[in-house]
Amino acid sequence: MGEVLGRVLVVDDDDVIRQLIAVNLTLEGFQVDTASDGQDCLDRVLDVMPDVITLDVMMPRLDGWMTATRLRDNEGTSHIKVVLITARAQEDDKRRGLGIGVDAYLTKPFDPAELIQVVRELALTARSGRGKA
Repeated sequence: MGEVLGRVLVVDDDDVIRQLIAVNLTLEGFQVDTASDGQDCLDRVLDVMPDVITLDVMMPRLDGWMTATRLRDNEGTSHIKVVLITARAQEDDKRRGLGIGVDAYLTKPFDPAELIQVVRELALTARSGRGKA
């Protein structure tokens, strides 16, 4: 078995999309955990401690905007790389995501190969930055 490329927390309220992302990343060598919405993500993130979080925007209980904001505002999670994956493709939405401090913004429908490449690059960056003050 090959080396694990990184740990990813996949957050989406749509079971099919969540599993599609999880399977694609697992096949590429990532260790994957899943969460069904933003609150589930926040409840689990410190136990999982992923290198990267893929995060849907439109979700019940706690949307992706607020989840990303809370991740960035928490000292224990502010370093985690965040990829927003959303059907919201307007420039204002992209600016909002970048303003929150997300690391990447992909629109649905997304290309699985592009998602894998983005997650791979962010995981590599996250892992190479560990141990540095």
